[in-house]
Amino acid sequence: MQGWYWVLFFIVTGMLSDFVSSTLIKGSFIRLRPCHDPSLADKIRFLVSYCPTSSGFTSSHAVNHFASAMFIFTTFKKVVSPAWVYLFLWAFFICYAQVYVGVHFPLDVFCGAIVGLILGFIPAKIFNNRIGLETRN
Repeated sequence: MQGWYWVLFFIVTGMLSDFVSSTLIKGSFIRLRPCHDPSLADKIRFLVSYCPTSSGFTSSHAVNHFASAMFIFTTFKKVVSPAWVYLFLWAFFICYAQVYVGVHFPLDVFCGAIVGLILGFIPAKIFNNRIGLETRN
């Protein structure tokens, strides 16, 4: 039964992180993306033809991936292995790619990572304190 609660908390974490980033933050902070900034058009070679029209702050990719990584790491680190820390490397590479292709500025993904870490940690702590996963010997 703990596994199903974990899945539920993980899904809620994803929904929460996406809502906070895509609706609350992007609705409050309007910022051009590099691929829409006319002052950068002749200075940067953009690597993708797709450029979302929504605000670039914060990066939803960063928020969602860092929230997922933090939730998984915080709930599994005592059960399986501390090697789950590599999830943060995965999230970092997702964020780096967003900057590399010209869809986000570095500050967009940095702030998104911070928001994601917070939004992943809170439900993970609630899960660990209320339900938790059992260690196997």
